[in-house]
Amino acid sequence: MRLDEDCTKDLGEVIRKNIPFTTRRMLFSCSVMYSCYHSSRYFSAQASGDPSVTIEEVTPPIFPSGELFPSEERVVKLFEKNTYSVVNIFDITLRPQLNVTGVVEVPEGNGSGVVWDGEGHIVTNYHVVGNALSRNPSPGQVVARVNILASEGVQKNFEGKLIGADRAKDLAVLKVEASEDLLRPIKVGQSSFLRVGQLGLAIGNPFGFDHTLTVGVISGLNREIFSKAGVTIGGGIQTDAAINPGNSGGPLLDSKGNLIGINTAIFTQTGTSAGVGFAIPSSTVLKIVPQLIQFGKVVRAGLNVEIAPDLVANQLNVRNGALVLQVPGNSLAAKAGLLPITRGFAGNIILGDIIVAIDNKPVRNKAELFKVLEDYSVGDKVLLKIQRGDENLELPLILEEKSS
Repeated sequence: MRLDEDCTKDLGEVIRKNIPFTTRRMLFSCSVMYSCYHSSRYFSAQASGDPSVTIEEVTPPIFPSGELFPSEERVVKLFEKNTYSVVNIFDITLRPQLNVTGVVEVPEGNGSGVVWDGEGHIVTNYHVVGNALSRNPSPGQVVARVNILASEGVQKNFEGKLIGADRAKDLAVLKVEASEDLLRPIKVGQSSFLRVGQLGLAIGNPFGFDHTLTVGVISGLNREIFSKAGVTIGGGIQTDAAINPGNSGGPLLDSKGNLIGINTAIFTQTGTSAGVGFAIPSSTVLKIVPQLIQFGKVVRAGLNVEIAPDLVANQLNVRNGALVLQVPGNSLAAKAGLLPITRGFAGNIILGDIIVAIDNKPVRNKAELFKVLEDYSVGDKVLLKIQRGDENLELPLILEEKSS
């Protein structure tokens, strides 16, 4: 014992003689701080209990859950019925990555989809498989992995083969070879009868958490959606049901469990839900998906004329209507008598026809012309109202397939 005390005194003398006071103070402070932050490594926890009480005495009473409220029961049953119609989709060209914290990061190309029919057709967003589509795959080529939830709660994996895709509406159709008992088609509702304030429910795969339900209301209608596919889609549904990365391609349902939209985008500055989500209305989905299944593409009706950009039209003092820039000689528009911009003998510009309405639906600019034409099919006969110089004319015309 005496030897230990002598060694301690000698060590203290060496420290005092060789290490300055300020350095000694810093060493002491660092050791105290380290001990505070890492105390569990060096000191056993000093727990105080009360051995005079029993576990039963300190356990609070537990109350039975009881029956759900009718509104809760309705939402629960709606989810349980429709969750099997929702699939998880993984772009085969993307892989999850492990970040420095050990958390698996879900690639942007992972999303959701819905079972469309018993033939194995799956509807999702174009941008969910956009990376694979950017490589120009052939119809029938595998572009994604599709996980379908079986009744026993197990996810079953299938190859998702490309059937067709439409970037303009941010929609794509895949096909899986799955047994009929696994395929539970979603019921499609009518988005045209939606009202602001009614219930909206989203099921999807946010951040890789499969079959997640979020509930909100329809916050707005006829919104313009700025999709991740790089296009603007009209007639969008706005909802405050939380929509996050991974929800894209999943269903937005009404209170009856009918599909009223395909979730596609969020308005956010952080990348996560800010209570402003958007869905492509089922009325649009119903126009696009059957064509993708039948033709592998969308056949759109058009005039097949070139319309001047709004900037050019404004420079030519055209403030209302769509200015016809060029008319192909073999087109139905040329045969109907539609006139393009030309030049006079002196080199001056002679304005072409200005389309101001189609079947009494007003056309104020180029974008509105294309929007009005979306309601028509190839072969439909329309009545154009045009301005030609100082004249207002009506011109009947048959729509043909819009050139790509």
